[in-house]
Amino acid sequence: MAATDDKTIDDKDAERHRAKMAKRKAVQDAEVAGKTIEKGLLIVNTGPGKGKTTAAFGLALRMLGYGRRVGVVQFIKGKWHTGEKDAFGAFGDRVVWHAMGEGFTWETQDLKRDIAAAEAAWAKALELMADPTISLVVLDELNIALRYDYLDLEKVVAALKARREDLHVVVTGRNAKPLLVEAADLVTEMGLTKHHFSAGVKAQQGIEF
Repeated sequence: MAATDDKTIDDKDAERHRAKMAKRKAVQDAEVAGKTIEKGLLIVNTGPGKGKTTAAFGLALRMLGYGRRVGVVQFIKGKWHTGEKDAFGAFGDRVVWHAMGEGFTWETQDLKRDIAAAEAAWAKALELMADPTISLVVLDELNIALRYDYLDLEKVVAALKARREDLHVVVTGRNAKPLLVEAADLVTEMGLTKHHFSAGVKAQQGIEF
């Protein structure tokens, strides 16, 4: 008999656990074996919670770990200095980074300028999506540009759906449009359970930027 956290596990308990896990493994193995499709994914990270862009960059890091190239277009945060941009810079030309936003709309207060910036960023996104050496494109805060109608939603969704078969694209930002959600292969809604901002904690280096 063995003891773990002061709880004695007898041979019968151990055998029941082994049998239960064996059944679970058989189910999991069968489910994995049934998945045969390999394709580029359209991924949407949305919702009011923190972590949408962070998750996208985590995926980018995973892709880089396999020697792939990654493209990033930032639709809103262009004027921000961020730690992630500096960190990804260490990968050299394996990361193509375009920070093209003019800031949030309440900062610019200039609709024509915001639309022009979004259109330029989208043109760059199309360029990266057409590059066969890039495996993943992160379109950071594209949802914000679509929310404020800076870009034509139907044209954007059509272009994303028409991307080459092996290209993965991640779109981030709150309030993802239903048409984009419908077109996506994977949608994650980041929920807001608790946020330090509400307690008066300001944006901090290494956490928010």
